[in-house]
Amino acid sequence: MPSSEQRLPALRLRDRTYAWGTRTMLMGVINTTPDSFSGDGTAGDANAAVRLAMDFADAGVDFIDMGGESTRPGHVPVSEREELQRVVPAIAAVRAAVDVPISIDTFKPVVAVEALAAGADMINCVWGAIPGIVELASRARVPLIVMHNRVNTDYERDCVVEVIESLDLAARYVRDADVPPEHIIVDPGIGFGKTADHNVQILSRLREFVEELPYPLLVGVSRKSFIGKITGQPVEDRVFGTAAAVALAIAGGADIVRVHDVVAMRAVVDVADALTRIGAAQAPARGTQQPNFS
Repeated sequence: MPSSEQRLPALRLRDRTYAWGTRTMLMGVINTTPDSFSGDGTAGDANAAVRLAMDFADAGVDFIDMGGESTRPGHVPVSEREELQRVVPAIAAVRAAVDVPISIDTFKPVVAVEALAAGADMINCVWGAIPGIVELASRARVPLIVMHNRVNTDYERDCVVEVIESLDLAARYVRDADVPPEHIIVDPGIGFGKTADHNVQILSRLREFVEELPYPLLVGVSRKSFIGKITGQPVEDRVFGTAAAVALAIAGGADIVRVHDVVAMRAVVDVADALTRIGAAQAPARGTQQPNFS
């Protein structure tokens, strides 16, 4: 059994303590965009965002991830001003309505600054360790989710190995900027800069991320296109495919799952945890290779 020093340090946000390895944390998504790939954007309607957040809170989410710019393939980029107008009022309204920690999903430092001022508690950056975002996370002393992304899918070597190495380098950069290790969360970026086959490889080999990286692992598979490629289903019909992927992510060691269908995935998380989690006293070691007995 690994020693306590090998376990991940707990994350403390607001009045909550997140003890990694004891259970899977659930992150609900609120898109304040009119063009979300999942078709559930609130289009800047703060009241709609609040209603969704209250439903999420009732379902027991651990985090709410809010963004003002779509990241779907072929999306039209928006200006800082437009992104601010979409997401900041919604964050302020949600913060007034629920006490669930909020992450701001952005790669723009200006947006992140205003989102934190409006009540967000952490930053989720889809372009990894962007200097301005990292500097802000360090200065504001807030957690940072570092996601792997790239502009193409041309991996020279094993995709999984390259993604792990990239995340390791990014996390080292973040730590060198004086962000404490307990404030770093890594995300392999399923659906970003990867083919459907790459996404399947990553999901089926999540244990390698757990063994190599000493940070909590966030996985976002909700309604992603690789599920559509496997099932032939449109975005709105991918709930069951998402459920299967979420369950496998949990079995692979995911610490946080980011989802749109919170109520349905709450049940998936609870059942998967009951079948796979073995308790805090036996939480897996992180950042160490497992012994090979072959």
